[in-house]
Amino acid sequence: MLDNINIEDIVALAKKAGDAIMDIYQKDFEVEFKADQSPLTEADKAAHEIIERGLQALDKTNGTSVPIMSEEGKNIPYSDRKGWDFFWMVDPVDGTKEFIKKNGEFTVNIALISQGVPVLGVVYAPALGQMYWAKQGEGAFKDGQRLPLKQAEQRENYKIVASRSHMSDETQQFIDAIETDKTKELVSIGSSLKICLIAEGEADVYPRIAPTMEWDTAAAHAVVLESGMNMRRYEAGVVSSQLEYNKQNLLNPFFVVATFTD
Repeated sequence: MLDNINIEDIVALAKKAGDAIMDIYQKDFEVEFKADQSPLTEADKAAHEIIERGLQALDKTNGTSVPIMSEEGKNIPYSDRKGWDFFWMVDPVDGTKEFIKKNGEFTVNIALISQGVPVLGVVYAPALGQMYWAKQGEGAFKDGQRLPLKQAEQRENYKIVASRSHMSDETQQFIDAIETDKTKELVSIGSSLKICLIAEGEADVYPRIAPTMEWDTAAAHAVVLESGMNMRRYEAGVVSSQLEYNKQNLLNPFFVVATFTD
């Protein structure tokens, strides 16, 4: 199944969705609110439709039938999806709040999941012109350059991806417990770009001790894996197993993104 998919087709699809998003980004737009009070714009809807149509067209070309789970798509009961061998997981605009603020730190996320593991991922930040992609066994890339771009010894400070304005007690405790001879430096950015900073070697660790959904992380998780790093569950001060996808509850556990030696 994975061999039938050309990563360049998914990169092109993300770019097409990104172009539509930027058309809306550059004008005035209305903001709606979903039942959980999370924001929704016409950019979310337009990108969802473009990606869904594009993936369905690839099915016809490849002779496949891969289900699609999108943040902006219909709710699919666990009883229907638990038997899926492969499926697409999509977040048409990851970082809608960043989109509304017009700070550029939002992404298009497209991932292919196999048996709970992201085996292909594309993360595109259209306002920043940055494209990350990865396919299992083929490596991870940013704008054509293989990841990671930097190793730990090339970073003068120990860089921790965290929010300066929304620092939880748990995150601060995690940071305080890090043992390093380097000066600790906080790095902040929006959406799944946080995860991609680790994959490209621009930062050392990203503790996410706050809620996220599977579609928020799946594409960047694929990039992390192919860059030689990982995303692992974090609970009660303990880092454990890799994040899994297509759970009954699509809410992610807390996690840490870093290079793990075990």
